[in-house]
Amino acid sequence: MTRQVRDVNGRLWTVRGTLTWRTPATEDDFEHDVAAGYVPGIVMLVIVALLAVVLITWMPEDVVAAGWVLFLLVLLALFFPARWALRRPWTLIAETGDDGDGEPTERWVGTVRGYFAARGEMGRIAKNLGADSQPSYEGILKPIN
Repeated sequence: MTRQVRDVNGRLWTVRGTLTWRTPATEDDFEHDVAAGYVPGIVMLVIVALLAVVLITWMPEDVVAAGWVLFLLVLLALFFPARWALRRPWTLIAETGDDGDGEPTERWVGTVRGYFAARGEMGRIAKNLGADSQPSYEGILKPIN
């Protein structure tokens, strides 16, 4: 997601968001920084898939499952991976470059969780830039020196 916004002083800002697969580490997360990685998740996925295959293969022939029951089970199984994918952190960056009169590049960076929250926050940032000469200090973006 990228937007071009012109502020009240006429500077052109580029506001962009990039998906981050891992949650950025902050000083608040220092005590909980130890992670097992992806291996436990993959093992659990394999175990659940194996149990599903065993359940289907050992079902007696005279048992007939309704189509809507299977559909609901598939939706339930897909809900959590879809939620996980939609709740990934996004890094939002607002930056302006040197426009010829020796003004240094200004860069503001922040993180928000979720695609829809990132899209809404980009709209707020663009609105703040259109009304002021920089992003709002009350928002998620913080200036980077």
